[in-house]
Amino acid sequence: MPRLSPVQHLLRELVARPSINPTLLPNRPDLTGEERVSEFLQDIANSAGIEVRRQAVLPDRKNLIARIAPSGKAKSRVMLTPHLDVVPAPEKDFTPRVKNGKMHGRGTCDTKGSVAAFFSAFVDLARNGNAPRETEILFVGLVDEEFGQAGSRKLAQKGPRGDLAIAGEPTGLQVVTAHKGNLWLQLKTIGKSAHGSTPHHGRNAVHAMTPILDFLFHEYPLFLESKTHPLLGSPTVSVGKISGGSQPNVVPDSCVIDLDRRTVPGETEASVKKELTVAFKQRGIPLPEFSKSRSVPCPPLNTDPKLPLCQSFLRAANRRKPKGVPYFTDASPIATGGTPSLVFGPGNIAQAHSTDEWVELEQVDQAYSIVSKFLQSLP
Repeated sequence: MPRLSPVQHLLRELVARPSINPTLLPNRPDLTGEERVSEFLQDIANSAGIEVRRQAVLPDRKNLIARIAPSGKAKSRVMLTPHLDVVPAPEKDFTPRVKNGKMHGRGTCDTKGSVAAFFSAFVDLARNGNAPRETEILFVGLVDEEFGQAGSRKLAQKGPRGDLAIAGEPTGLQVVTAHKGNLWLQLKTIGKSAHGSTPHHGRNAVHAMTPILDFLFHEYPLFLESKTHPLLGSPTVSVGKISGGSQPNVVPDSCVIDLDRRTVPGETEASVKKELTVAFKQRGIPLPEFSKSRSVPCPPLNTDPKLPLCQSFLRAANRRKPKGVPYFTDASPIATGGTPSLVFGPGNIAQAHSTDEWVELEQVDQAYSIVSKFLQSLP
């Protein structure tokens, strides 16, 4: 195996410790849960004399919170907040492989590359005795990002809060200050069942859904293009699921579709429902029943890049301007809780959740250098 830098070595150790989100893969305790990763990181932190505590989130699942105190009185707090869970993969994918400057394996990109870079910068700062004079620094390893973001939501609810949080995700080392929200809506049409040989005695709920689908596939996307955000572009809609009826010889009495509506800043669940309701009424389409198919709010992220700490991180990353991304992250719940948040990390989102997940090792080292530079610049 090629010689690895300390950060790359840590990444290999992290990938070799499976941490599949247990909600996504029940009954495999040998591969699921963040605890084995948390314990590993806690041992490293303890050896560096770093204070560590745990924050209960879900049964047997806790956020890891490590703290570097400032040398003087704390006037601000910065939090490094990557998540520790990964999506399901075959057991062989937890044997990391290095080839052509890339490390392959589940979690290399999403998002243990960020964990390795952030945690290494954090621990090295403590070991070198370079704690800022006025800024407290926390490393928060979050649970459950890949399902319900319970870890970041608990952090937002119970604290601690900070003046800036950096969520680790594969942004290709771009500094992200905005991302789209994620609203899942369910629309239901009601009909009347009847025997398939006498369909005129019933009302076909699938037929009632037809004009709604036609609008969602054709007119609605064009309407959404009229809305734009400088970093995110336009909101989008995707019909991801449809179900209706029980068998061919029964007229269906209900039809349900599930929408994935990506929102931009300024849009809310209420505004989207009103938008659709008005559009259906204008076109004479009978209104379907609306319901949410996701129990937690997922609003868009829109952090002011002019905040002093944001500007400091942009300088550390040698970026003139921030970027926006279409996917949802822990940064949104954290920001909703009162901590301005960025998204940053090594890797390309195209490799996240892929069959052959990988990350460029050079980017992992670069992410470490950027985060180190930022932490060392703090007052």
